Amino acid sequence: MIEDEDYMKLKHITTFLFIACLSGPQLASADPSYVSDVIYARKDGMALTYDVIRPENPNGAAVIFMMSGGWYSSWTPPSRMAESFSDMLNAGFTMIPVYHGSAPKYKIPDAVQDVSLATLHIKENADDYGIDVNRIGVTGGSAGGHLSLMVGLAKEQVAASSGANDGSVDASLAAIVAYFPPVDFRQSESEAAGIVNEVSMEELYSRFPALSFEENLIPSVSPITFVDQNDPPTLLIHGDADPLVHVSNSVVMNKKLTENSVETDLIIIPGGKHGFGGDNSVRANQARLEWFKTHLLD
Repeated sequence: MIEDEDYMKLKHITTFLFIACLSGPQLASADPSYVSDVIYARKDGMALTYDVIRPENPNGAAVIFMMSGGWYSSWTPPSRMAESFSDMLNAGFTMIPVYHGSAPKYKIPDAVQDVSLATLHIKENADDYGIDVNRIGVTGGSAGGHLSLMVGLAKEQVAASSGANDGSVDASLAAIVAYFPPVDFRQSESEAAGIVNEVSMEELYSRFPALSFEENLIPSVSPITFVDQNDPPTLLIHGDADPLVHVSNSVVMNKKLTENSVETDLIIIPGGKHGFGGDNSVRANQARLEWFKTHLLD
């Protein structure tokens, strides 16, 4: 049982790690506009939302951003998010931060279900946001990287997430960029594949309550199990000194994508830890921007 003080410390740490992956020098973006608190689903009497941040000169492409660190999803004002995304906005990308049901109440399968519903909702309403439905990418770091891979790779599962979806909406996305993502929660299979876990499972379960869910659901939330030749171009960025999500996660995922003839690249940042800052952040964000320019712009 996590005490209130421990919970607040944990929430602060995961939020810090999440913001750290966005930090670094940014140019000011010119007058973005906002569509705030778009409700994409409801559960337990609560609304699940995303924001739409539109640049002054939109290019018609959009990038979904997974607001998740440790599968905690803390709301951040769109204006603050616009500052973090200034490089993307200056390039004309519409940015869509998505919020899911947060730990500790909700677990990883709940988060996957939520962001799947959000992805469908965004695609169904793309015209309203001035977005080309065929030019939508997704990105995030850590838990957000995991969720990015889930909605980008598990297309059939995303499409089936809503009973209201009659199949008319294609759930596929056009590109993925994932920073330091966990990719496989199947302990024996991941170890056999070469994924290293330097943090004990006991410590992980203590720090991240979202990991406590039914064992039979593990394959359905492990993105590596969904890789196939129809997956979108995927960029993985990881530090080789990450003490929490070992770099082997991205190495193994990159290998799996390559074996399935998926366009992919892996950038390993020497000395990079969990959450980039300074020059590491600049390098990672520049690579992210170039990946989306290459794969979302005509």
